[in-house]
Amino acid sequence: MSDQTSSDPADRAPERDPEARWFGDRPVRPDQKTTLVNQVFRGVAGRYDLMNDLMSGGVHRLWKASFLAQVAPRGGEQVLDVAGGTGDIALGLARRASGEDGLHVTICDLTPEMVDIARERAADAGLGARISVCAGNAEALPLPDRSVDLYTIAFGLRNVTHIDAALAEARRVLRPGGRFFCLEFSRVAIAPLRAAYDRYSDLVIPRLGAWVANDAESYRYLVESIRRFPKQRDLAERLTAAGLNRAGYRNLSAGIAAVHHAWRL
Repeated sequence: MSDQTSSDPADRAPERDPEARWFGDRPVRPDQKTTLVNQVFRGVAGRYDLMNDLMSGGVHRLWKASFLAQVAPRGGEQVLDVAGGTGDIALGLARRASGEDGLHVTICDLTPEMVDIARERAADAGLGARISVCAGNAEALPLPDRSVDLYTIAFGLRNVTHIDAALAEARRVLRPGGRFFCLEFSRVAIAPLRAAYDRYSDLVIPRLGAWVANDAESYRYLVESIRRFPKQRDLAERLTAAGLNRAGYRNLSAGIAAVHHAWRL
């Protein structure tokens, strides 16, 4: 799985932030989307981790482990985990740090119910001193300029209303030399696998949502949000347009997911 960078104008998105006009497959005003997304995650927060295991057959844990290995947090870093959900990534980052290296992770998530779960998980793991939490929007982060060394976002960027605004915010809060990492569902690179994955997404995931979370509609939204998310090369170009440098990506599971990375120089 080698790193790749974007340069092909043929794959360029025709407009910036086209995702802002859609909530799944439903057209909406951009000023409605954030509220709708928040409602989805409030509704599924209590079953969110279980649904991730069921939908992916546990493979999301392997993707997250690969992501954490690539991120490789360093001693003393101030880390911001945006759309941190129930805290999987933040807990993984904190556990990779040695006891006295000073690394600290701030989880910022739009949904207060998710923030509450993350706080409880950090305390239960004995990592409350290393992890703090706050509610906030990726498009307007409640942090000062140049205040973090490492920005991570896992399976959250596709839910942001204005992706380009979120990427600009990532650059704003990163210090010079700071690193950006995004783990997200992406474009499957192998056509037969893509067709099978689409069928699974359409037929199985909403039924799991209805059975486990009593909420099929939210999981239909999640399926459509994956389909509307920028392709790997498109997102790399948008990272560059936001002022981040050396943008690239690494596919996982033939592109079902991908790790995107960049630097602020």
